[in-house]
Amino acid sequence: MLRAGCRAALSLRPPQGSAPRRGAGEQRSGAAEAAAGESLKRTPLDALHRSRGGRMVPFAGWSLPLHYGQGHLQSHLHTRRRCSLFDVSHMLQARVYGRDRIRFMESLVVGDIAELKPGQGTLTLLTNERGGIVDDLIITNTLEEHLYVVSNAGCADKDLAIMRGRAAELQATGGDIHLEVLDNALLALQGPSMARVLQAGLSDDLGKLSFMNSITTTVFGVPSCRVTRCGYTGEDGVEISVPTGRAVELAEQLLGVPEVWPAGLAARDSLRLEAGLCLYGNDIDETTTPAEAGLMWTLGKRRRAAMDFPGAAIIMAQVKEKPKRKRVGLTSVGPPIRPHMAILDPEGTPVGTVTSGCPSPSLGKNIAMGYVEAAHSRAGTTLTVEVRKKQHLALVTKMPFVPTQYYMAK
Repeated sequence: MLRAGCRAALSLRPPQGSAPRRGAGEQRSGAAEAAAGESLKRTPLDALHRSRGGRMVPFAGWSLPLHYGQGHLQSHLHTRRRCSLFDVSHMLQARVYGRDRIRFMESLVVGDIAELKPGQGTLTLLTNERGGIVDDLIITNTLEEHLYVVSNAGCADKDLAIMRGRAAELQATGGDIHLEVLDNALLALQGPSMARVLQAGLSDDLGKLSFMNSITTTVFGVPSCRVTRCGYTGEDGVEISVPTGRAVELAEQLLGVPEVWPAGLAARDSLRLEAGLCLYGNDIDETTTPAEAGLMWTLGKRRRAAMDFPGAAIIMAQVKEKPKRKRVGLTSVGPPIRPHMAILDPEGTPVGTVTSGCPSPSLGKNIAMGYVEAAHSRAGTTLTVEVRKKQHLALVTKMPFVPTQYYMAK
């Protein structure tokens, strides 16, 4: 999913995989640090992270691990080669009940929710009347006859306000809709050995569970877990929604498998960037449309024809007339490319801005994404990025930078 915790992620991106540092003028007293820490929300796995040496940092109002003792680089590569466990319990989880649940969600998002088969989910976009992206969500049409919705932590308050407001409008006119916020933890097990590790604790056959499909089952003796085959790394993976009181038990069982390492925000960010996935607040936001972001594939054919989602007129006009700017991938050598750096054409004229960037542990070169004027968006176009007032060559590159490994059942 194109996810994380909105703008809070900007302060967490460490240079070359190291922990972020403060300058001399940014030092805070121990009391101030403690006060800031006390104001942060904590996931059910907080004590587990700390006991395993997690470097805890603030993220979207939560205290989460940036990395563990093995460091960012090794954690990233381990996920690509074997398997890692991420705590994503900061994400907002909700259920939508009622006979009008499809109509309710389709009044807010661009996806064709009605076409989802039982147990099937989709990535979709919550849009505003200007065509901007309010958030990106995963919505699953569960086998239990409700919709399961996962939203970004940093957008939780505004998403809930929008959903509750729309629910109230429908209820006022006789609509049958009920919204429930879940208190579950959410664990993401990601990597090529995920299926082998998880299958040992399941009676269900994971081989029958395709990407973006979901079941409710017992996982390593913990009942009532929702297992969805998805993730934010580009690898085969699952996200497990688990009752809060059993979350530590499940995490410890998974981490008891030698090839499963705990992983934090730093690896999560570099993995998603290699996979070409957007970070909300960096690469997409309320000023960005699906057409500009290259996310028109999230719009169902029926929804395009009906034009019955927020911002439809603006978005579909952009599709017809072609957007003036586009999201692109960039690769380079030399100093790392970071968010907010200027993208220039070969003559030195600004043509865009970097929104995400880091050295790629898998590729050994710099990768980034950003928005450029449409005339400069073709793959293979040579541009430059201004790093410390010097221009460095950057090549427009197709994404994902690293091939994705999403699993489809045969």
